Amino acid sequence: MAALQKVDHAALRTNQALIIGLSLLAFVLDMPAFAAFVGLVMLAGTILKRPGFGIIYSKVFRPLGVVRPDIDEDHPEPHRFAQGFGAVVMLVGVLALAIGFDPLGWSLVWLVIALAALNLFGGFCVGCTLYYWFNRMQVPGFTKSPPPGNAPGMRSNLEGK
Repeated sequence: MAALQKVDHAALRTNQALIIGLSLLAFVLDMPAFAAFVGLVMLAGTILKRPGFGIIYSKVFRPLGVVRPDIDEDHPEPHRFAQGFGAVVMLVGVLALAIGFDPLGWSLVWLVIALAALNLFGGFCVGCTLYYWFNRMQVPGFTKSPPPGNAPGMRSNLEGK
C-alpha cells in the first residue's frame, strides 16, 4: 500500500465551489469563453499538481479565515485525475459551443457542475472512483488504492465536515 500524504480537503472543496460558481456564471451570461477559462484553470491545476483555484483558497479565503484548513491523510492523485477529467469534459464542452453544438456544449458544462456539486455537497468524487477502479483493473499509471476504511471516491471522516 502506497503511503498516504497530507491533503487539504478545504482547498479541494474551495476549488469545487469556484468551479461550480464560475461555470454557472458562464452559463447564465452565455459566455463560453468564461467556461473555457474555468476548464483551462482546471487543466493548469492538474498539470501543476494542485487545485486549479487553490491560489484563491491559499491567498484569499484561508488568510481571511473564511475557510480553515482541513488536512486529512489521503492520496492526491485521484483528486488530480478527477480535476483533469473534469477539465477535459469542460473543454470538450467549450469546443462543442465553439462549433455551434450549444446543447451538447452546455450539457457537458452542466455535467462538470453536477459532478463538482456531488463532491462538494455529498462527499462523493466520481473522478476519484474512476481512478480507484482503474487501479483495481491494473491500468498503468493508476497506482493508488483507496485509503483504508474508505469506499472508493468517498470523502473520509465525513462526520463533522
